[in-house]
Amino acid sequence: MTTIGGATIDGQVTTVDHKKVGEESLAPQTTRIMDPWSYFFAWLGGCVSIGTFTVGSGLVGTLNLLQVFLAIAIGCTVIGIALMINGAAGHKYGIPFMVQARSAFGFTGTRLPALVRSVPAIVWFGFQSWIGAGALNLVSVTLFDFDNIVFYFLAFQFLQIGLSVLGFHGIKWLENIGSVFIVGSLIYMFFSVINRYGAEISTNLVNVEGTWGAPFWGATMLFLGIYSTMMLNVSDYSRELDTRISRLRQVVIYANSILPATLFMGLIGLMVSGATGEVDPIRVFSSAVDNKLLLVVTLLFIAFAQVTTNVLNNVVPPAYALMDVFKLRFKTSAVAVGLLAFATFPWELVKDDSAAGLNLFIQIYSAFLGPIFAILVVDYYILRRQKLDLGKLYDPDGPYRGINPAAMIAALVGVITALTFSGISWYASLIPAGLTYYLLMRHLPAAQRFMEN
Repeated sequence: MTTIGGATIDGQVTTVDHKKVGEESLAPQTTRIMDPWSYFFAWLGGCVSIGTFTVGSGLVGTLNLLQVFLAIAIGCTVIGIALMINGAAGHKYGIPFMVQARSAFGFTGTRLPALVRSVPAIVWFGFQSWIGAGALNLVSVTLFDFDNIVFYFLAFQFLQIGLSVLGFHGIKWLENIGSVFIVGSLIYMFFSVINRYGAEISTNLVNVEGTWGAPFWGATMLFLGIYSTMMLNVSDYSRELDTRISRLRQVVIYANSILPATLFMGLIGLMVSGATGEVDPIRVFSSAVDNKLLLVVTLLFIAFAQVTTNVLNNVVPPAYALMDVFKLRFKTSAVAVGLLAFATFPWELVKDDSAAGLNLFIQIYSAFLGPIFAILVVDYYILRRQKLDLGKLYDPDGPYRGINPAAMIAALVGVITALTFSGISWYASLIPAGLTYYLLMRHLPAAQRFMEN
């Protein structure tokens, strides 16, 4: 008898039909703790990313306000569809991303998508934690004249680690409660920026030509790229959603929860940077808000938004990867992820000249994420006709053992294509990677055992 990620393999798979707070497992679960509204609020709260603000800032001088608005809308629509498509296996079978990927990449091969998914998550975790700590530090300076960002960074990071170990039960309540505050704060900040910088916004962003060419479609990719990591591991979340929710309704939930957060943060970043030339969100909001009380509330929003985003998006995926690769418990993995975020040197990522670097970072990791997404979709929908054998997915000695060379070769083809067309890397990688994987699975002898029924 072998135990893998909480599933007992002895000819059958033991599913999880109940889980306590902080007890996450890689085993297939029948427990679904999120109804449609809880799921909607979780995604809304989890997508208020300072990274979106930075991407918006980086588009100043390239696109006008209308073009950025449409780029965000197109990107979020694609995101909603992609999340539904790749989250179907997790929603149907209750399995996480690390298990879903085994049928395409193999037990050992899944370490590639695990690494590709985990590194951006840990980098964003560190980046957003530093932003949150900066907001708390400015609140401290404003109210108590105490200035020590290192202290607040350490305290803030350990607070998030403490919340992370609660697992999806903690995520559910954190996101549900926080979403009201987040939406209200976003609306307030949006109109505050317009009132303060209306003339500059009109001159620099509205009454300019911009472009509808490659930079516009590249911008849709940038906003999409922020969530391309989540498209990969969406099964980690969809396995928590009520099984009665249809696929069309899932698209509606995804698109309508991600769009407001992305729209407000992206446009605020664009407008403020276009008016002032400033890209640091802390300095932006401290200069945009005159009232001391409102400034404190705004800064607390920034800090809180980092918590909701990090706990959902940047802890769960790498924690599950550590659970799979090193056979750790979820709580241990969550703590390890929080500690690894210290090693990303986030104080370097928030410098004034970091916006272009972050955009490049998104393009590069999207070049790796797009091919893996395409491989998973072809594997589940075309090759396996949406039918998975759970016994094989949890049997390390079965047909999915080792590495699937078809997936590795297809991923390489997709990455090369994406890097060749770096401005639209995610889009460019899909067809080459997906088609290569399909053909190799049909004709490469070394990949045939992965097709055993």
